[in-house]
Amino acid sequence: MSDVDTIIVGAGVIGLACAAALSKRGDSVLILEQNSSPGQETSSRNSGVIHAGLYYPKGSLKARTCIRGRELLYERAARRGIPHRKLGKLVVAAEDTEVPALEAITKTATDNGAPGLMLLDRAEVARREPHVRAAAALWSPETGIVDAHELVADYRAEAMTHGAELILRTRVVAIERHGDRYRVTTEQVATGERADVVAENLVNAAGLHASEVAALAGLPVAELGFDQKLCKGDYFQVAPRIARMLTHLIYPMPVHAGLGVHLTFDTGGQLRAGPDTEYIATPRYEVDPAKRTAFAAAVSRYLPMVTEDDFSPDYAGLRPKLQGPGQPFRDFVIEEGSARGLPRLVNLLGIESPGLTASEAIAELVCGLL
Repeated sequence: MSDVDTIIVGAGVIGLACAAALSKRGDSVLILEQNSSPGQETSSRNSGVIHAGLYYPKGSLKARTCIRGRELLYERAARRGIPHRKLGKLVVAAEDTEVPALEAITKTATDNGAPGLMLLDRAEVARREPHVRAAAALWSPETGIVDAHELVADYRAEAMTHGAELILRTRVVAIERHGDRYRVTTEQVATGERADVVAENLVNAAGLHASEVAALAGLPVAELGFDQKLCKGDYFQVAPRIARMLTHLIYPMPVHAGLGVHLTFDTGGQLRAGPDTEYIATPRYEVDPAKRTAFAAAVSRYLPMVTEDDFSPDYAGLRPKLQGPGQPFRDFVIEEGSARGLPRLVNLLGIESPGLTASEAIAELVCGLL
């Protein structure tokens, strides 16, 4: 392999968004991806929601990149014909006891600059969604959905148009700093054949494997609190009879490590419930059909007519979380490494929700750091 300006490790939605932005400004870019096609992990195994920025602490990277990224994503989707719909979202307080927490979310969302928010009483919720039972709800008109697969494909196409190269089925096995450049040793997944490539800039957008790549570069990952934990989320398809009852995305009050089992449409009109949250030690993607009991119970708190028979197993996704079970909020880590003796290395760690929404805004930050 020849030298390039920038190596990006990971061809998920974040890595490809960075590749598109960096190649567009004139960098020669090489993207390394261990899977057989881009976006196979976290990028394509989520709800596909365009978030408005309701939940994240004011001034956090999650809040800032979500607000900026939402604007950029809607603009991109409209400009480049990526399937999307601005459906709007209700965050519901199923019981009176949840209303104070809903009011706190409303304040956070307002402080973040989420537009068009309205706090609705029981009667207004019933008018907008007659089948939803709620004591109150927060209406977010700017929340929507996007085809995540098409978004990944679009970032890839833009990067390729500007000369970026994508090497698939290739993992990173070593990173060394030589002078003012990085030598990255790669290994083909199928054959084990190794090759080196040298670059001035290195972007770690490896998603679920970002902690491992940071460690290869020489960072003391555990000491810095950069060791990611895998948090699995399962999804169930919901019967069409239920989908016909709803117009908007419906979210319960958030839970620790997630936003609760919510109801979201995809761009084809399929209604899904999920995800739940389960910390696991090693990646796995099977969905236990027995979970339909818990899913039905969770959804029935705000949509009482659902039954277990309305739920069928769909798919699962993994979140790369920086906080473990019971631990407090952790923000995205988007860090250039000069202070740690690794200049022009940008690590992207803990990029979970709202990473899809924030993808282009994160790419802007990376360009600025480099």
